[in-house]
Amino acid sequence: MKKRKNEVVHIGSVINKVLKTHRHEFDEDLTQVWSLWDSAVGEAIAKNARPEAFKGKLLLVNVVSSTWMHELQFLKKDIIKKINAALGKALVEEIKFKIGPV
Repeated sequence: MKKRKNEVVHIGSVINKVLKTHRHEFDEDLTQVWSLWDSAVGEAIAKNARPEAFKGKLLLVNVVSSTWMHELQFLKKDIIKKINAALGKALVEEIKFKIGPV
């Protein structure tokens, strides 16, 4: 019987593979946002908020609580600037926060 190695894999790489197999080219932008999210927004926000989907130029972001949702409303413009700067293009014009799995 062969032993299976249990390797730790970053969730971003798994999501990239799934999106590439099941979705179209526009979702490549979402995978880019996923891969740069932590560095663009910082550790505290990254632990409490995670991008979920794109709808046009709107980025939907799940947050852990209403407190974080309220806080991120004040930081929304800055987050949009940081994400677009990291992407090298103005992909995100608006962010909508909602409570959901992070």
